[in-house]
Amino acid sequence: MDIKQLKFLIALDETRHFGQAAARCHITQPTLSMRLRSLEQELGLQLVNRGQRFESFTAPGERVLAWARTVLAAYDGLQAEAAACRGNLIGTLRLGVVPLSSFDPLPLLQRLHQEHPELRFELSALSSEQILEHLASNRLDVGVSYLDRLDQERFDFQPLGETRMGLLYDQRHFNFGEQPLSWEALIELPLGLLSGGMHFRQSIDHNFHSRGLTPQPILQTDAVHQLLQAVHGGFCCAVMPLEGGLEALTDNLRLHPIQDANTLSRLGLIMRRAAPRSALAEACFEMYQKSASHS
Repeated sequence: MDIKQLKFLIALDETRHFGQAAARCHITQPTLSMRLRSLEQELGLQLVNRGQRFESFTAPGERVLAWARTVLAAYDGLQAEAAACRGNLIGTLRLGVVPLSSFDPLPLLQRLHQEHPELRFELSALSSEQILEHLASNRLDVGVSYLDRLDQERFDFQPLGETRMGLLYDQRHFNFGEQPLSWEALIELPLGLLSGGMHFRQSIDHNFHSRGLTPQPILQTDAVHQLLQAVHGGFCCAVMPLEGGLEALTDNLRLHPIQDANTLSRLGLIMRRAAPRSALAEACFEMYQKSASHS
């Protein structure tokens, strides 16, 4: 068994296609299949259900896959730690961000890349529960998530401030004047909202329900880009982070303030506390602390 076989296994899980997994790993499909069969023979287990194409992982395959991710994360962490001990940072910083975060991570990543040109980045949109789970299992280095349910014995964090909410709309279809909108006024508008269960949606619902209001959204979706497309087309308006920069996506999008509109919890930059802790995560935290102290 070698680390490449585990990388091949994970690539197959992420693509669910032998050819695409092989292309991602820069090898031929027959080589990928041969190496995975060799891994199965060594473990004495069938890991993959195969027909004419990939079908699924077997139950033992799913369990081996979880270990493969842990081993690969530890391997990448070891490489990054060794480089950090030499005064350099290499590898891939894996960052998970909740949907509709008001924190833009790109300036932070740009500063990290300027100081450490060999550093690469993997950015994922995940729920707050997924971010904590992936941090705990070393599948993420750093998360941007809400702090209300954070176990401070397991995680370190840097608070990122409150998230204020505004109404995103296309000025070709709507006009709201100068004054902040009330939640009562929003009820009269065609609203598009994220699906229930998402933390940002829970904050929206709380603001409505605490005022005795029940929204009737014309559109609900778990895909942010579809919501943005609907707003841009004039189909609806959407409650979004006021400082999220979404109005800059096109010339016609605008964000209008809403009265007394904050999320239920503050966002934070989060990393695991227990060893082994990612040297890349520590560098990210240090960089954020430096930039925050100078702002």
